[in-house]
Amino acid sequence: MQNPQQQDESVQKEEGFVTHLVELRDRLIRAAASVVICFLALVYWAPDIYSVLANPLISALPSGTSMIATDVTAPFFVPMKVTMMVAFVLALPYVLYQVWAFIAPGLYEHEKTLALPIILSSFLLFLLGMAFAYFFVFPAVFKFVAAYTPAGVQMATDIDKYLSFVITLFLVFGLSFETPVVEMVLVRLGMVSIEKLKNFRSYFIVIAFVIAAIVTPPDVISQFMLAIPMILLYEFGIFMSRYITPREKPAEAPQQ
Repeated sequence: MQNPQQQDESVQKEEGFVTHLVELRDRLIRAAASVVICFLALVYWAPDIYSVLANPLISALPSGTSMIATDVTAPFFVPMKVTMMVAFVLALPYVLYQVWAFIAPGLYEHEKTLALPIILSSFLLFLLGMAFAYFFVFPAVFKFVAAYTPAGVQMATDIDKYLSFVITLFLVFGLSFETPVVEMVLVRLGMVSIEKLKNFRSYFIVIAFVIAAIVTPPDVISQFMLAIPMILLYEFGIFMSRYITPREKPAEAPQQ
């Protein structure tokens, strides 16, 4: 049998758990609602939004050539998917704020000072990676592919397959641009030192080119356009890590 004090503690823990669940539900609803609101605000321009996304490929196609839709519903659903993706990106700052507001009360002050810059820098670097892919990688890749299209072959890409292709590259370049954040977090947690990052530099160069060869289209241009920024970002991460103070490890208890 539990005494009254233990029962009160048990009730308080249960109430606290339920309170956290309710707060989590509310914040998830707010985050989802922000995405839906952005989507509804943009849905009227869905065809135009897809045209902007497809512009790098359209510009590389021969005159008189256009993209195709092999699925009956693709001309409707593909622009909707693109618009939803754009809506999520636009609402992402508010979504991240809801995440931050949920976890912040449980963090120490020094953890808050570290977590907020990480969230913001991760978001900005991911957007920078997507922008780099759209403005530099896509035009170069599509022009390269169009130039090597054999005679008698018409380069007419399906809009659904094109969407899958660009989303994949957006994710690849967005995540690769997170390299400095990963380095700084590892240094802050004391898992690696700046000297170890410097010593690992030559291995990272090889890894960057291997990753680029696996995840990018099979052309040298796109592989270099992923590997070189990764290497430069790795160096940038080493530079920024100089301003990170590693977390002190707890002192070991003396052996008896």
